[in-house]
Amino acid sequence: MFYYLSGTVAHVAPYLAVIDCGGVGYACRTTNQTISRLKVGERGKLFTHLYVREEIFELYGFATEEELNCFRMLIGVSGVGPKAALSILSANTPEGLAMSIITGDEKALTVAQGIGKKIAQRVILELKDKLAKGQLSPGGESYGGSGVTVIPENKSSEAAAALAVLGYSTAEITAALKGIDMDALTLEEVIKQALKQMVKG
Repeated sequence: MFYYLSGTVAHVAPYLAVIDCGGVGYACRTTNQTISRLKVGERGKLFTHLYVREEIFELYGFATEEELNCFRMLIGVSGVGPKAALSILSANTPEGLAMSIITGDEKALTVAQGIGKKIAQRVILELKDKLAKGQLSPGGESYGGSGVTVIPENKSSEAAAALAVLGYSTAEITAALKGIDMDALTLEEVIKQALKQMVKG
């Protein structure tokens, strides 16, 4: 329904940002990561997701499309609702979450408020499974070719898998990783460099 909202930041509170668009204030549930980028009285842009369940009708907004993609992934995990997803994304950047899933780092997820070991394990298990089946990229592609199971064996394939978690297609990932010195950088730095390349493109 809404792809993004762009307007003046009218109000911020924990897990909430209000964007004034032409005199209408849209209340968006959001993360600490996004709130840290917003200033009341200044222009703001949030990529949105409309969550509708029975009597619930709520708008969620995020500073980046990567964060939005991660939110949609998380609420697709059984037992993870919007509140838990916001908690996880408030404690982890999209890159950090992607790395946690690829490396199976439960502790990075359990630092989020209200997230226990069982939920963390379920998030990692289900999203790794979807990644292996090529279900996490918008085009339904799997990295390395359709139907190929992703089992990261080196820094390059781990970075590619993490970028797939963030919602990028095989073509975008391949182009972004070209020319990056894998040996000189950490996995997180490789991912950040690739994201910068995508923004430039």
